[in-house]
Amino acid sequence: MKFLFDFFPAILFYITYKTTGDVTWLHQTAIPETQGMVNGVFVMILATIVQLAYNWLRHNKVEKMHVVTLVLVVVFGSTTIYLEDPVYLFWKVSIVNWLFAVVFAGSHFFGEHTIIKRMMSHAISLPEVVWTRLSIMWIVFFSAVGVINLFVAFSFDFDTWMDFKLFGLMGLTIGFIIIQAFYLSRHAQEQPETTAEQQSES
Repeated sequence: MKFLFDFFPAILFYITYKTTGDVTWLHQTAIPETQGMVNGVFVMILATIVQLAYNWLRHNKVEKMHVVTLVLVVVFGSTTIYLEDPVYLFWKVSIVNWLFAVVFAGSHFFGEHTIIKRMMSHAISLPEVVWTRLSIMWIVFFSAVGVINLFVAFSFDFDTWMDFKLFGLMGLTIGFIIIQAFYLSRHAQEQPETTAEQQSES
């Protein structure tokens, strides 16, 4: 459920883009061909705000990266609406992924544990080297997604990019999570057990 909730703004963006190309109840564009895109951006901005508010009301806290994502959505989305140019949407997706990569990489140098360990250590026990590898996998994934997104955006038409933005990114994420799950299943039992003798010595 959380996975789908994270894609909630993107899903609404896609649906609005596909179904409101001839609808001008949000904003009358100067270029008719961009009407669905502009409508979708409006809805995406609102959905991202609702998503952040829901997290605050439910958990009484908001993650910093969610705030950063909202700021990027508002800035790049508003620019897209004003200029009616999708290039800012293209860059927003890549920049968000690259920021995640930077944050994950930075956690190797700042803080006691990497972000992935902080997120998952309560549910699974792993050797430290596996936590490090897992974090690097996420860094590579986020970095690669940012590059792939720009390749699709500037190599194909907007409709193709829209399909990729929802189904492609979702598919890549699901595939990566499955690979990660197999990797974890191989190493979850490798955590050395503390013997009674070691416990008495400590």
